[in-house]
Amino acid sequence: MKALELLLEEASAVSAPGGFPDHPHRGFETVTYMLQGAMIHEDFEGHKGRIEVGDLQWMTAGKGIVHSEIPSSIGTQRGLQLWINLSSKHKMIEPRYQEIHNENIVEATREGVKVRVIAGEALGVKSPIYTKTPTMYLDFTLVPGSRIEQPIPTGWNAFVYVLEGDGGVFGSMKLMPTVTPHHLLLLGNGDGLEVWNKSSTKTLRFILVGGEPLNESVVQLGPFVMNTQEEIDQTVEDFENCTNGFERARHWKSS
Repeated sequence: MKALELLLEEASAVSAPGGFPDHPHRGFETVTYMLQGAMIHEDFEGHKGRIEVGDLQWMTAGKGIVHSEIPSSIGTQRGLQLWINLSSKHKMIEPRYQEIHNENIVEATREGVKVRVIAGEALGVKSPIYTKTPTMYLDFTLVPGSRIEQPIPTGWNAFVYVLEGDGGVFGSMKLMPTVTPHHLLLLGNGDGLEVWNKSSTKTLRFILVGGEPLNESVVQLGPFVMNTQEEIDQTVEDFENCTNGFERARHWKSS
């Protein structure tokens, strides 16, 4: 595995008292995008926050973080979490966060198409989010009968994940079937994506994620993503001994 994107999870049944209690990460980034409800985040460096519908948290775990993600309200919380790999030169950087509230995510509209630009650029607008590796993360909504062409740099890894609507055609109108929600399409090498919403009544909503390949080996053990087995073994030892980035884990518990 040499991709930039490691994992995409749609959490659609997370409700109190569930969630994701104290757990570690090292070597990659998590991008959490709320679709319904709200979550409270807390970590051993003292960072605490709440993200609600439309909000985004871009967390760079770097050399190590222990945190919790817990529902903050009664009912179902729904969101997407994307794991983005870090290159070998960035795996041991200091942890950092970029949190953007719903009203501050840049948007653009054109001829029945709306896009929320989480990372990268679309329809002439650019996200303020800083990414260690060139990355795009776009949330598109197409009204019935509309279409969009979105450039993707040649050689990038990219995929589409459909959130809503059953009239989406990705690629050729003549050759491609419609794609229903909760399906993921891996895109081949090219210079862009063309999408139609063939439905006469339903809007189509999907995310487009892409990034420049790192072309490095990947070794993963649960919440740790490194380049070699030796680095994974060292990470496990660091976490168990609360050393080399995990020092604060010795005495910390989320509230």
